[in-house]
Amino acid sequence: MPRFEDEDLSDAEFRECDLSRARFVGVVMQDAVIDGLVTNLVVNGVEVTSYVEAELDRRHPVRVLIRSASPADLVSAASRLRACWDATVSRLRSMPTGSEHERVGGEWSAVETMRHLVFVHDSWFRRCCLGSTALFTGLGLASGFVPDQESQGLDPSAAPSLDEVLAVRSAQAAELADWLSGVTPAELASPAPVPDGPGWPPYARGRTVLECVHVVLNEEWEHHGFCVRDLAVLEG
Repeated sequence: MPRFEDEDLSDAEFRECDLSRARFVGVVMQDAVIDGLVTNLVVNGVEVTSYVEAELDRRHPVRVLIRSASPADLVSAASRLRACWDATVSRLRSMPTGSEHERVGGEWSAVETMRHLVFVHDSWFRRCCLGSTALFTGLGLASGFVPDQESQGLDPSAAPSLDEVLAVRSAQAAELADWLSGVTPAELASPAPVPDGPGWPPYARGRTVLECVHVVLNEEWEHHGFCVRDLAVLEG
């Protein structure tokens, strides 16, 4: 791997990069932002990930509910996440027309973010928790690394309005809430009924239903945070 020595990397941006086992020695790191899957991060000899996670849980108690194995906690988590999104949509509607389609720093727009969550629901919930073999919702948006998107039902030419996406999101939220209200701990602990054959996500096989539900709720949480972050930039 490359070694950077006496280099000025000020204002550099590393996007979708794997920095596992990277070492920063004798560096100056001021006003830096790290956003991603971070574990076992050692800063000046101190493993700081646990501190960061504890502080995030303190600020956002819904995170604890998201990780729970209790059906009641999961119901509460889904309800709170939905309330967060409702508040953010109301905020978005108060902004100038077109804000919902604006990107910040190359990230997805608010509409694209919610379209991605439509895809997450179809793939990680309907396919992995319910065992559905139905095609995914056409306006859903997958990450670029997901293969065979059109054959799975996604429409690369889709350009839905905010209201069109919200209508789908509302139906999906109701479906998830109804299922969570009746699911049992034993059902959550059972193997995910991922259908045979190709389809996203291929690596869900072998996971439990609970693990797949956790993915759905965590994606809702994480992407809501991204959306709120970018709306703040758009508002100036």
